[in-house]
Amino acid sequence: MATPKVEDYLKAIHDLQGEHSSAAPSAIAAALGVTPPSVTRMLNRLHNDELVVYEKYRGATLTDRGERLARAVLRRHRLLELFLTEKLGYDWAAVHEEADVLEHYISEKLEARIAAMLDDPTTDPHGAPIPTSNLEFPTNADGCFLTECDEEDVKVVREVHESSADVLTYLADIGIVPGAVIRVTEVAPIGMVTVRIRETEGAIPLPDEIAAMIRVASFDNEHVEESKLAHEVS
Repeated sequence: MATPKVEDYLKAIHDLQGEHSSAAPSAIAAALGVTPPSVTRMLNRLHNDELVVYEKYRGATLTDRGERLARAVLRRHRLLELFLTEKLGYDWAAVHEEADVLEHYISEKLEARIAAMLDDPTTDPHGAPIPTSNLEFPTNADGCFLTECDEEDVKVVREVHESSADVLTYLADIGIVPGAVIRVTEVAPIGMVTVRIRETEGAIPLPDEIAAMIRVASFDNEHVEESKLAHEVS
């Protein structure tokens, strides 16, 4: 059975490696708050255990076994985030750290009961996909990031890729949450995307580093009906 430290590394590599690239040791160190030498030692261990393929100077990618273990951790983490928000009243900005601790210790039986209580959800409070019980990701990969949109595009927010409590609190306060419908009013060449939603009287300028965390999809009425948090663009 994988230790909590191993699970943390596998989850971090999963988040960082992307579809066709490796996770750089420096990025892993930054994500986990550890030193580069610690990362090197752990990557060599994971390589020997056949959980990752690690090449010096090129980074690490998950093996099939490592991928399944990472998805299992992600499933527990995202189910816990949703459980904490929907059943225990946590704010979406406060659940990441709690889930980081709990994800290593719940049993498969408790995981299954949480999933059943939540009606087998497909996304967490931030819109991130929850792997199924078979560790497959839901087929809902449409969309792009807000930084890729053009002026006058009308989009629905699918996911917010951010764990910082301050950023999540800010986005929730201005109404940019999964299900919200937004209109892109300006894409500035200086690294700023300006949007408008119904809850604000004026435009909302977002720096590229925040806009790049927001995944959006084409808007249609079905998106609004699917989400309790959806808003019209007037």
